[in-house]
Amino acid sequence: MSEETDYEVGQDNVQFLGLDIHNPVFAISGLTIVAFVFFSLVFQEQAAEFFGWLRPALTSNFDWVFMIACNLFVVFSLFLVISPYGKIRLGGEDAKPDYSYAGWIAMLFAAGMGIGLVFWGVAEPISHYGSSLGGTAVGENGLRTDWAPLGAAEGDVAGARDLAMAATIFHWGLHPWAIYAVVALALAFFSFNRGLPLTMRSVFYPLLGERTWGPAGHIIDILAVFATIFGLATSLGLGASQALAGLNYLFGVPVSDGMKVLLIVLITGFALVSVVAGLEKGVKRLSEANMILAAALLVLVLLVGPTIAIIAAFFNGMTDYVANLPALSNWVGREDTNFMQGWTAFYWAWWISWSPFVGMFIARISRGRTIREFIICVLIIPTVVGALWMSVFGGAALEQVTGGTAQALQDAALELKMFKMFEGFPMTGLLSFIGIILVVVFFVTSSDSGSLVIDTITAGGKTDAPTAQRVFWCVLEGAIAIVLLLGGGLGALQAAAIATGFPFAIVLMLMCVSVMIGLVRERKRTQ
Repeated sequence: MSEETDYEVGQDNVQFLGLDIHNPVFAISGLTIVAFVFFSLVFQEQAAEFFGWLRPALTSNFDWVFMIACNLFVVFSLFLVISPYGKIRLGGEDAKPDYSYAGWIAMLFAAGMGIGLVFWGVAEPISHYGSSLGGTAVGENGLRTDWAPLGAAEGDVAGARDLAMAATIFHWGLHPWAIYAVVALALAFFSFNRGLPLTMRSVFYPLLGERTWGPAGHIIDILAVFATIFGLATSLGLGASQALAGLNYLFGVPVSDGMKVLLIVLITGFALVSVVAGLEKGVKRLSEANMILAAALLVLVLLVGPTIAIIAAFFNGMTDYVANLPALSNWVGREDTNFMQGWTAFYWAWWISWSPFVGMFIARISRGRTIREFIICVLIIPTVVGALWMSVFGGAALEQVTGGTAQALQDAALELKMFKMFEGFPMTGLLSFIGIILVVVFFVTSSDSGSLVIDTITAGGKTDAPTAQRVFWCVLEGAIAIVLLLGGGLGALQAAAIATGFPFAIVLMLMCVSVMIGLVRERKRTQ
């Protein structure tokens, strides 16, 4: 029981058929998602048309909401690092960390953005480079029609390369990790320090009081389930597309909707095994194995690729990122609307839709850390490592493209670009095979840790709910990835992530206010 409320974890739960589920969060979210899967399969044409309309409608009208929200999260996180609140320890003064630094940071990455880094590591820098080099283009209405970031770099190879790396690191740097840091900190603080259930609604107790346990709290938790499951489905769909492209490239496996479905079913099956094993045996071991595999691939590409150029790309990329950060973060008077809406606003919505899942997962593994230590490790270290990953893969790819030896790489589909880049290196087959394995294992760790989180929310904050419930959510994640791929492909996946990310952006801004109130009270209480 908490010091602030008489509410007890699981008091609104219903037990039947061996399940232990929160009433009404489980029923409403579960039935709504099952209905969505059913209607998307039955009305595939209408679903594709709807998703095709939804993404541009949201990003063109509400891009400013995403931009303001994510800037706020970065400022708020950095403020906490330098403020006296940084000394507060998650779990109380005597709390000890549950995991070593190595195990903790490995799980941060595996949950945070593993599939995305592998998918976009080559594809994004190449895309930004091509559009920047091509320069700006203006349509009949006077608006820019190109996709280049900022003012582009027409005909300037070095300028286009620098702008491409700055824009890529921007999308994988401080902003996404600040979203995760805010949500994870809020959940960890209110659960470990204030004794509230580990669900999204608990974070709003300073604002809602006892109403947290009523309809307002139900809505927050249901929104969190929707955001998590659609954000995950987007990543699972991307992972399936890339893994299948790699299998086709290496072994001639046919690329078809049927094969994508089969791949998602198989990988969901692996995730189920991990889910049943639990956090310690399943997710933790897989995360650590994945980090070793990712590090091996990173080192191999660094060694067999243009090593000096890649190292230079990292330092130049970080410098260009810092130099361009104010302009890329600005939302007022931007002319590069295609880039800001189609790339940045989509990414921010995607990260926000992932935030309940990643935030709760990070919260569960972060007891015993001070807030300052927590934010530095969740915000700064992943930003640097993400920049290193993008510099190694993007830098190697850009070196091939600027050297004029990689037309096939430029022309390849997004999901094939990494494999095409490997053609320019020795050990092409080995690199490609490791790449496929990495996508699959990231796929599994995202799915199983996501299932654990959704199950916690829909079990009223219980972290030891029956395994059957985790299995249900794991299967549902795979089903949604399948129907979204069939009902509109990548565009449908992205539209679903944005649709759930938009309302949650407002929820997260309110969360910052609630966390600040909680921290002020905690500091007064312990002084």
